Amino acid sequence: METSQVNNAATSARSPEIASASGNTFGCLVRFALANIRRRPERFVLSVLGIALAIACVTVVRTISSSFAITGADSVTDVLGEAHLWVVPAAGVSYDPDTQALVAGGPAPLIDVPAGWTAARTLSGRAEIDGVAVSLRGRDEIPSGTARFGSAVADRLAIGSGDRVEVGGHDLVAEVDGTGQSVTVSSAVAHSVVGDDGWWTVNAPAGQENRRDLGQQFSAATGLRSTADPSLRPEPGGPGLIYDTVGGAGPLSFEQKFSALFSGKVTSSTLGLISTIGLALGFVIAVSSFLAAVAERKREFGIMSSIGLADEVLYFFLVESALVFVAAYLVGVLGAGAAVALVSPGIATPVAWAQAAGMVAAFIPAMAIVGALVPVHRLLQQRPVDLLGAR
Repeated sequence: METSQVNNAATSARSPEIASASGNTFGCLVRFALANIRRRPERFVLSVLGIALAIACVTVVRTISSSFAITGADSVTDVLGEAHLWVVPAAGVSYDPDTQALVAGGPAPLIDVPAGWTAARTLSGRAEIDGVAVSLRGRDEIPSGTARFGSAVADRLAIGSGDRVEVGGHDLVAEVDGTGQSVTVSSAVAHSVVGDDGWWTVNAPAGQENRRDLGQQFSAATGLRSTADPSLRPEPGGPGLIYDTVGGAGPLSFEQKFSALFSGKVTSSTLGLISTIGLALGFVIAVSSFLAAVAERKREFGIMSSIGLADEVLYFFLVESALVFVAAYLVGVLGAGAAVALVSPGIATPVAWAQAAGMVAAFIPAMAIVGALVPVHRLLQQRPVDLLGAR
């Protein structure tokens, strides 16, 4: 009886310590993982650098892709404003990297605007101001002696409101307004430089702005084909094409679809393929590193399994894998941001880099978990006695 009481007392005295240890399991696993990293620092560094290089490749491509998407959305928003339809020439429109804006490829279509609709023709082309290529647009409402600069192109040319500029042989007064990359002048001035090249922006009659069939209505009235898909191009030699910016199916807006075309040019290119291969190689490097760690420490994990800590073996690898991937992620995205900023400062905007880093971060948890499960799976299938006998 006395022995039983002593044993019970000892058991009850130790219970709080066991509970406390159980509550600190995660902390113990982190310390265990850090101790293993300190024991094999070269393996940790090589694993981090290998994965970081792969992450950097993906981040660079995604940064460029995000920058193109932002550029696409900004450029089409600059053209459309609040318009519901965009009528483009048969030669289409294209993004001019020199002027950093959309430029018409041919004359604006000839249309008869139906009653109740309002349409504005914009002349569009390239011009040079102080030896720098700019997007030149012409609108009827611009006074003949004025050149209206978007803030982006004004900053690029170091021009402020009130400065005098020469556009196509015309001496004009600069006025900075808006945020775009285009210079807008009167239609007469623009016509003398770019001819009849341009497009129409159309607004629906009052009360019909939210209808989803505006493109079809305007198409029936003008005879031009209509689409809500910006990837469709006008028929060469045809009369032109109507882009319906408010119609169409799906949750994406016309601007989002248009920006996706820009980013898709990057992700579907050789750069996109290289980044995908790089990410796969980084994952292979991580798995190979953990496989080597498992092979070296079978006896150690055999001891843990024999005393009932089999689950902790898995948790340990998950924690160590998380530490490796988090370190690699930080090194990779910071290195990618620095690399793109040095090589192409115009592309490495903070917003584009942040979007790219966020997209890459979405893959890290899955890669860390799978990277730990693959090497430890076979380990957990073996009996502790087999692990203890491993050499």
